Amino acid sequence: MAREDKAATIAELTEEFRSSSAAVLTEYRGLTVAQIGALRRSLKGVATYSVVKNTLTKIAARDAGVEGFDALLTGPSAIAFIKGDPVEGAKGLKDFAKDNPLLILKAAYMDGRIMDAAELRKLADLESREVLLAKLAGAMKASMSQAASLFVAPLSQAARTIEALRVKAEADPSIIGGAGVATAPVAAVEHETVVDKVESVVEDVVDTVEEVVGDVVHAVEDAVEGVAHKIEEALHHGSSDTPKSTTESEG
Repeated sequence: MAREDKAATIAELTEEFRSSSAAVLTEYRGLTVAQIGALRRSLKGVATYSVVKNTLTKIAARDAGVEGFDALLTGPSAIAFIKGDPVEGAKGLKDFAKDNPLLILKAAYMDGRIMDAAELRKLADLESREVLLAKLAGAMKASMSQAASLFVAPLSQAARTIEALRVKAEADPSIIGGAGVATAPVAAVEHETVVDKVESVVEDVVDTVEEVVGDVVHAVEDAVEGVAHKIEEALHHGSSDTPKSTTESEG
């Protein structure tokens, strides 16, 4: 390989290390070209799979600030550079290795440290980011909905109490005005006035309850979306949105 080609390959690998959320080192000895192609297709949209030269990869890893990779780069090496959720990428590799035992998952670099094969398998057994976010959102919504119900309950009780008072006032206006205060003609007028006032109060309370419930529901939805967004950003670990080209040189 010419010096210019080596420099270009090192630069490309360095960028791959820097832009990936995780880099999984594998040994592919014995896999056919067709099997490697199938692996790449299975990881499409999640990771790129590059056969690499060990000597050039060691230089690229050092340039990218990746420590502890040197000793692992022995034998035929290929690296899966995961661009999205590390769990999803690890799952894809583990599933492929299950059906193709010649693919050996040796180690991974993630969050500034080396993960051995056992840790990598544990990572693959975790639930994906989407599942975790969905569970978190559901748990938060349930908890906040319960809190909203507790908050609205007194207002709902007040509305029911006033409605009961209105029904009683229709039958006996003296409940509001006091017993024996008015004669029959006057009482009839006061009865209508009392009923109107009670109905107005009931409507106001119901409107208030509806507004409070609506505000609480919107607050729950906004809170869930905000927390989910923050967690998703943290899980990305600064992964790149634009996949880079892969290195195809055999090592």
